[in-house]
Amino acid sequence: MDYQLYYWPTIQGRGEFVRQVLEEAGARYRDVARETGKGAGVAALMGFLNGRNIERPPFAPPFLKAGKLVIGQTANILQFLGARHSLAPKNEGGRLWTHELQLTMADLLVEIHDTHHPVAADLYYEDQKKEARRRSTDFLKHRLPKFLGYFEQVLAKSSRGENYLAGMRVTYADLSMFQIVAGLNYAFPRAMAGAARKYRRVVALHGRVQERPRIAAYLASPRRIPFNDEGIFRHYAELDAG
Repeated sequence: MDYQLYYWPTIQGRGEFVRQVLEEAGARYRDVARETGKGAGVAALMGFLNGRNIERPPFAPPFLKAGKLVIGQTANILQFLGARHSLAPKNEGGRLWTHELQLTMADLLVEIHDTHHPVAADLYYEDQKKEARRRSTDFLKHRLPKFLGYFEQVLAKSSRGENYLAGMRVTYADLSMFQIVAGLNYAFPRAMAGAARKYRRVVALHGRVQERPRIAAYLASPRRIPFNDEGIFRHYAELDAG
């Protein structure tokens, strides 16, 4: 099946989690808003958001068109793709566990975003710098260790050689954990240098995923949008307490 991914064309954001699963699966897909021409670009994305010619319009990107299906919400999309492309456990308990891990990462992403936009998403960062510094200090001291410590514990409990979050095979949750660590390294390089010594299993997982042939090829390609200061992960030196 050919897929159509709809997400903003200039940022990684939540769409990046879907892109990496499609890349790891070797799936054929269009990144529609990054294309030009009829039926492409941001206009095509907005057409779906405005509910034109669709019975169940998604709330926000990313969303994925797979045949007649239009699937919204990142965790929902990954659950769908994981089952189709052997990137999720085959048993029900394993699938639910992987989905649970993904939802926990979704909670973490909200907190990461709120380090630079703690007051309102519609305000510029410059309008909330004081609050952002306070929020980031708390995030790095309390919230990030809580999340990374949890995933470190998950990896320790399933540890048998080069393990993954949901067992001995890579799942979409591992790809998402890679993206989160990569994003944190960009946003908070000083803080993450210290965290790397404490959360060795999480860092090792990031390294293993990064070296997977299809992921490595994707990261080296123009399909990978560079990190920038418009997405979830933004680097502001004054927020990186280290």
